[in-house]
Amino acid sequence: MRVISGKLKGRVLKGYDILGTRPTMDRVKESLFASIQDYIQGSIVLDLFAGSGNLGIEAISNGCKKCYFVDYNRECIKVIKDNIKNFHIEDQCVVLERDYHEALKYFSDQHLIFDIIFIDPPYRYSVREELLKTILEYELLAEDGLVVFEYQNDEDIGKDISFSLIKNKKYGDKWISIYQKCINL
Repeated sequence: MRVISGKLKGRVLKGYDILGTRPTMDRVKESLFASIQDYIQGSIVLDLFAGSGNLGIEAISNGCKKCYFVDYNRECIKVIKDNIKNFHIEDQCVVLERDYHEALKYFSDQHLIFDIIFIDPPYRYSVREELLKTILEYELLAEDGLVVFEYQNDEDIGKDISFSLIKNKKYGDKWISIYQKCINL
């Protein structure tokens, strides 16, 4: 598993073998980042269910200003911290070992607003609609911000969610959906 583009291109990431995780494959990551490239420069990013930190580190490599990494797995947190230290990007990173509910509430209490939120939960979780609603309720996303979901089953979200689906693509057994917050709320 490598960083595929930007200033850290070619660097090897630890964590491809963490039990219970499934890193985003390079070809999927390449397609995803090509789709969101115009939103990354200078952005504030949240990598929720971060695993190895693969997506957040790719965002930093491509010009993101700061990335918040959240995972509840201690082994993942150790790997994320090792990757950050090995790449000398500590000043651009915040790592939280928390449950996603606690983390989102914490960010709301801190009045943090993200430009891009990556969400790659364990496949057994069916949380897409819940998380989109929580992101809106807690006002965690910038006006034209993006939420990027990676998931296995194509679950339908309710019609009352105030997001536009701007990309939905299947890669093997996984889906990537990119939502943009509707500006006219």
